[in-house]
Amino acid sequence: MDNLPIELFPKEGLDPEQLLLLLLASIAFKQFSLAHVMNASAEELQAALGLIENAEIGQAESLDELLEANNRLEESLQNVIKKEVLLLYKLDSILKYLKENP
Repeated sequence: MDNLPIELFPKEGLDPEQLLLLLLASIAFKQFSLAHVMNASAEELQAALGLIENAEIGQAESLDELLEANNRLEESLQNVIKKEVLLLYKLDSILKYLKENP
């Protein structure tokens, strides 16, 4: 949290609009982090396929290693999707509040 602007830290006495903005910012930051997870997973698979060089992840030397890399990617993407659904619920709750409290 050291790299977050000081303005984003919760403070006492926030009005509802400020709280909603903080919630929206939290959704945006989480989506940003999920994008990094997806990118890292894609790079891992590209390295396994030999499309890019990665010192930590070598090219798959067998079909089993390639399938293993693909399974890791699939699991990672499933977790990202789960998190995105939760973020969607969070966003829906904010939008519902805004409709009910113009």
